[in-house]
Amino acid sequence: MKKLITLTVSAALLLAPFAYTIQAPALNLKVDAVSAASEEEPAATAKPAATPKATAKPAATPKATAKPTAKPTVKPTVKPTVKPTATPKATAKPAATPKATVKPAATPKATPKATAKPATVTKNVYQDGVYVAYGEANTKGTEGVKVTIKSGKIAAIELMRTSPKLLDRNVRENYSGLWNAYKLMTDRLMGKTREGAAAVDAVSGATRSTPGWKLAVDRAFERSLKVKPAGEVYFDGMHMGVDPEGKYAVFATYEANKLTGVKLYPIDAKGNIVEEKAFTAAQSAAVAAITPALLAGGSSAKLVTGFEADSKAAINAFWDAEQNASVNNNSAYVDGFYSAYGDGRSVGEERADIVIRNGKLVDVKLYRLGTDLIDKGNTAYAEVVKANAPMTAKLLANGSYIANYDEKVDGISGATESSHGWNLAVQRAFEKALKVPTAGQYFDGIFLGVDNQSKIQLIVTVAGDKVTAVKLGLFGTDGKIIAADKLTADQKTLVDQLTAGLLDKGVNFTDIIGQEALSKAAKAALADALTNASKVQGAYKDGTFTAYGDAYDKGTNRADVTLRNGTIVKLALTRVGMDMVDKGKTAYAEVIKAIPVLTANILNAGTREGAASVDAVSGATSSSTGFKTAVDRAYGKAEVVETNKAAYFDGTFIGVSADKSVNVMVTTKYGLPLTMVVYYMDATGKIKTADQLTAAEKAVKTEIETTSNGFSLHKYGYRPAAFGANDAEKAVSAKVVEAINAALETAGK
Repeated sequence: MKKLITLTVSAALLLAPFAYTIQAPALNLKVDAVSAASEEEPAATAKPAATPKATAKPAATPKATAKPTAKPTVKPTVKPTVKPTATPKATAKPAATPKATVKPAATPKATPKATAKPATVTKNVYQDGVYVAYGEANTKGTEGVKVTIKSGKIAAIELMRTSPKLLDRNVRENYSGLWNAYKLMTDRLMGKTREGAAAVDAVSGATRSTPGWKLAVDRAFERSLKVKPAGEVYFDGMHMGVDPEGKYAVFATYEANKLTGVKLYPIDAKGNIVEEKAFTAAQSAAVAAITPALLAGGSSAKLVTGFEADSKAAINAFWDAEQNASVNNNSAYVDGFYSAYGDGRSVGEERADIVIRNGKLVDVKLYRLGTDLIDKGNTAYAEVVKANAPMTAKLLANGSYIANYDEKVDGISGATESSHGWNLAVQRAFEKALKVPTAGQYFDGIFLGVDNQSKIQLIVTVAGDKVTAVKLGLFGTDGKIIAADKLTADQKTLVDQLTAGLLDKGVNFTDIIGQEALSKAAKAALADALTNASKVQGAYKDGTFTAYGDAYDKGTNRADVTLRNGTIVKLALTRVGMDMVDKGKTAYAEVIKAIPVLTANILNAGTREGAASVDAVSGATSSSTGFKTAVDRAYGKAEVVETNKAAYFDGTFIGVSADKSVNVMVTTKYGLPLTMVVYYMDATGKIKTADQLTAAEKAVKTEIETTSNGFSLHKYGYRPAAFGANDAEKAVSAKVVEAINAALETAGK
C-alpha cells in the first residue's frame, strides 16, 4: 500500500563498471494530523431532487482511462518500460429502481441521516490498507478521512473537511469550531477498532463535523472488510461528487441500494456551489434538463441535446458521487496529493503536482524548472508560460494524463516539449498513487539532479533500477552551466573524475583530494536525481514557502525557503520592522552580520532537522532563534500530511494595515489567536506614544486589547469586522482589522 513517507536516498549503491543497481532507501512512515476549534455557522444541507418510484439502474462505474507508454522527449539509454495498472472497472450493479417522474426543483422527502453502526466482531475481518471515505454531504462540503487500518485498528488517520469542490480545505478556511477539533478527534480515534471509533465522544464546538468524521471512519472500515455483506452495494445517505473540471456538483441519495434522489448544482469560478435561488436562467435550464437524465441513467446517462458539455460534466460528477457511495470502491489508486517529474534535459525539467480522487485527476499545477531545478514561473520561455493554462485544462478535462499521448496532436503549439514533459510527470504521479505498486522503485527515464547550492548538475539515465549513464555539468559564477567547449583543462579533468566516481561507486565514491566541496556536491546531485526518479511520494511539497519567527515590538524575522525533495535549495533571511518592511542596512549591526552566516550554515545543513541544530550566531542569539523558527515553520507549511493540522502556528506574529499606520501583534496558542496588542505608527514607522493618540485610536485599542481572557479564541480572532460608536472609530477600526487579518495570515499554516 502506498503511504506518504519521508524519502532518504541511501548511500549504499552496488557497482558495475558503467551501471549499478540502486538499493532501496530507508523509509520512515510519517502520517499524522493535528489541531483546529467552533462550528458557528451550520452548513446548508443539499436537497436532492424529488424522490422517484422508478426502474432505472444507477449506472456502473465508467471506463477507466487507458494508460499510455509515455514518449520522453530526450531519449534515455533504455526506454522506460513501467506501465501503471489501468483503473479497474467497477462491477457491482445495484438492484433495479422504479422509473421516475422527476421535477428537479421539487423538495424531496427527508432522508434519514446515516450513522455509524458497526457490527460487533470477535476476530479481525478487515484487510490492512489505506482507505478514504466521506460522511454525509452538504453544499459547503463534507467530512472525510484517510485511514490506515492495520490488524483491525486505526494505525494512522488524516481528517478532512472539504470545500464544495471536495478538496480538503486549509484549516483556517473552516469554521473556528473545527480548529481544535482536528487534534482532539485525531487523538481520540487513533488506535481504535471500528466499535471503539463509533463510541468516541463528540468534540464541543464541532458537533456537526464530529459525527461526519465518525461516519466516514465507519465507512472506511466497511470498505476494508475482507468479505462484504451480501447485497450491499451503496452506503445509505447523501453522497457528493464533483467533475474533474469543477463545473458541477452532484448530490446522490441512496436508500437500501437504490438511488432515490439527485440534486445538481453548478460551481462558480471561486469553487463555491451556486445555490438554487441564485441560478441564472441558463443554469436553471441546464439543471432542469440534466437532472432527470441523471436520475434515470446515473453515470451511464445520455448527453442531453442542447446541453452536451454541461451533461458531460454532470455525468462525471455523478460518477464521482457514485464512487464515494460505493461500499466496494474499486479505484486502483490511493486518493491524495502526488508530485512527479517529466524527463530532464540540460535546460531543465517539468514537474506536476496533482490531487487524485477516485482514480481521477481533480487538481493539477504544472511547473517549468530551470537548469538549477527551481521553478522559473513567468520567467520561463514565453510559449511555455502561455502553454501552462491550456495544458492544465486538457489534463483536467481528461481526468488523468492524456492517453496515447502524441506531442504533435496533444501538445500545445509552441511548447510541445514541455507539454510532453507535463503529461509524463502526471503519468508518473498517478503511478506513485497506485495501491499495488509496479515493480521497481525508480521510474525508467532521464532525470536531472542538482546539489542544494547549485554547483553541479547531473543528467542521470535510469533503466531497470540501474543508473546506466551520467552526464555532469559545472555551474559557473553566473549561475549557468559552463559549456563543454568552455571548460578549462583542469575543469575537464575534474568533470571526468567526478563522472567516473559516480558511475563506479555512486554516492560512496572517495572525495577527490583538493575538490572535497565539489565531490560532496556531486554526491548530493546524484541523490537528488534518484529522489526525482523515485516512485515514492516524499513528505514535503516542492516550492517556496514564507514563514516568520516570533515577533516583538521592534519587528520580526522572515525566511523564504525553497524546498526540493525536503532539502533547502534556496534561502533568503530578512529582518523586518514593525511595518513589515525589510530593514536592510538599518537593522541592528549584529543581525546584519549574522544573516549571511546563518544563511550559509542553514544551506549547508540542508534539512529541517539540520537547520534546527545550526548554532546561533554570537551577538544575535535571539534573531538566530527567530530565523531558525521561521525556517521550521516554512517546512510546516510544506508538509504533504501535516504533523500538526492546525489553523495557526503557536507563537507571536505581527501584521500591518495597507497604509502602514497600524500594527497588531497577535499571540497564538493551541492553534488559536488568544491575545492582541495594537500599535499606531507615524509616517516614519515609529510607534506613537500614548499622548499622540486620538480619542478614536484609544477607544479602538482598548476594545481590541481588553476583549480577550487570554485562554480562548479572541473576539476578533475569527472573521474580524470593523466596529465603532462613531465614524472616526469605524475608520480606525477598519485599519486595525486590516492589520489583524495580516497578522493572522502571517501566523497561518
